[in-house]
Amino acid sequence: MMQPLAQLHKQLELNLDESLERETGFRFKAHTDFIERIEPGNPDDPLLKQILPIKEELRPHPDFKLDPVGDLNANPTPSLIHKYHGRLLLMASPKCDIHCRYCFRRHFPYGEQINQRHWETALQQIADDNTIHEVILSGGDPFSLAENAMVTLIEKIERIAHVRTLRIHTRTPIVAPSKAPRGKLLEWAENSRLQKVMVVHCNHPNELSDKTAELMSVYRLAGFHLLNQSVLLKGVNDCSETLAELSHKLFSQGILPYYLHQLDRVQGAAHFEVDDATAQTLKKTLMESLPGYLVPKLVREIAGQPHKTPL
Repeated sequence: MMQPLAQLHKQLELNLDESLERETGFRFKAHTDFIERIEPGNPDDPLLKQILPIKEELRPHPDFKLDPVGDLNANPTPSLIHKYHGRLLLMASPKCDIHCRYCFRRHFPYGEQINQRHWETALQQIADDNTIHEVILSGGDPFSLAENAMVTLIEKIERIAHVRTLRIHTRTPIVAPSKAPRGKLLEWAENSRLQKVMVVHCNHPNELSDKTAELMSVYRLAGFHLLNQSVLLKGVNDCSETLAELSHKLFSQGILPYYLHQLDRVQGAAHFEVDDATAQTLKKTLMESLPGYLVPKLVREIAGQPHKTPL
C-alpha cells in the first residue's frame, strides 16, 4: 500500500514540510513495507533521507543535468536504450513503487516513451539485430506493471531466438516485497529457456527484512541469479561499516553485491554526492575487510562511454 506524505508525517512523528513535494515537481511515493523500516522520530534515518523531499533539491547546480547519463542520446526508438554491445534496455514501465530522491531518471520524459505500439517497434528492432543476446527490463520499474502484462512482454522477448538472457532491474522486491510478483512470473521462470538475472537495488542494510529474505528464496528457486546494485549516497551509506554490513546481509539473503555506483549527477540530487577520493577510500577499506565476492565494483556511468567506468 502506498502512503501519502501527510500520512508519513503522522506515522513517523516528524515535522515535515509537505509543500516541498509540489515545489520540487517530483512527488513523494513509498510503500508501507519501506516506511515500516524507518525509525519513528529520527529525521536522520538513512531510509527516510532517500524518499523525503527537502529544500536542497530546489538549488540548481551547474554540473548537474536533467539527463545525466545520456539516455536520450542512446534512444534509437521509444522504449529502447542501446548503449552497450550485445545488450540493450527495454523500458517496461514508467512507474516505480518508490520515488528515490536521487533517481537519475526523475526528469525522464516517460510519457513520450512507453506504450504498446512502442513495445512492438522495439521488439522488432531486437529481432532484427542478432548481435543482441541480452535484454534488460527496466523503467521505471518493470515490477510496477500488471503481472500478466509483464509476463506477456517477457514471453515475446523469449520468442526471439538470439536472445539468451533476460535481466530485470527492479527495486520493488526490496522496497515493496509484499507487492512483488510471484504467480505467473515464477511459473514462466521455472520453464524458461532463458538465463534469468534479477538485479535488485538496495542501498542500506535496514532495507532488508524477513519479507525480502523469503522473497529472494522464492526467486532463487525459480532460477534467477540475484545481484544487487547500490548508489553511494552522502548521509545514507557513505560509511565502510554500513557498506560491509550491507554486503553481508545481502549475501545472507542469496544476493551478490554487484555495483556500487557513484551518484549520477541529476539535477536535484547534488546534496547526495560523495567525492571520488572518499569513495575510493571506502572501496579500499571494503577490499581489506571483505572477501572479494562481497566487494561491489565501484563505478561511474559516463554518457557516451561503451561501458561503466571503474573507479
